[in-house]
Amino acid sequence: MTLKVISAGFGRTGTMSLKLALEQLGLGPCHHMIEVIGNGEKQVPLWNDALAGKPDFDAIYDGYNSAVDWPSAAFWKDLADYYPDAKIILSSRSAESWYGSISETILAAVWAPENWPPQAVEWFTMVSKVLERSFDGAKTKEELIEVFNAHEAAVKAAIPADRLLVHSAKDGWDPLCAFLGMPVPDGDYPRTNSKEEFFQHMTKTDDL
Repeated sequence: MTLKVISAGFGRTGTMSLKLALEQLGLGPCHHMIEVIGNGEKQVPLWNDALAGKPDFDAIYDGYNSAVDWPSAAFWKDLADYYPDAKIILSSRSAESWYGSISETILAAVWAPENWPPQAVEWFTMVSKVLERSFDGAKTKEELIEVFNAHEAAVKAAIPADRLLVHSAKDGWDPLCAFLGMPVPDGDYPRTNSKEEFFQHMTKTDDL
């Protein structure tokens, strides 16, 4: 199995909604950080190897047809090269709203090591390294927004227009399905993973 769709967008850009949308379109299973939490014994060592410069993408994505969110977004260039036939989606939102969301969710959890559950330290440590790879030392609001904008610009510059879709959750089904060459399904585009839902997902780290 090989990845058919890869999202280069950072976490908190509608990645969980995109995961559900791709799975509804038949492009699942879709890899997302929640998959790493659910299968940490296998996934965390593989991502640690990737962060150390020894990625085994075949093993990481075994059984998956698509990938969104971190850790994948931190390796978007490598993945775009490794899966040259995969279509690339840049899940996106305004930089200000992204910072507001990530600062109250991912950063609030990952940048507070004193609150890490003992059994999840390895997972949190791996996620910290993923964020370091994406943020390159940025910490303040201004720095993170600059990194976010630079990341989006880099994706747009590197990926040919016919291979790339810039997509926000508010755009819904139509541009996504047109890009993928699929019919628009009945029902609304998924909208999920609010702040409250995020912390519900985080409780699963208690089982790592």
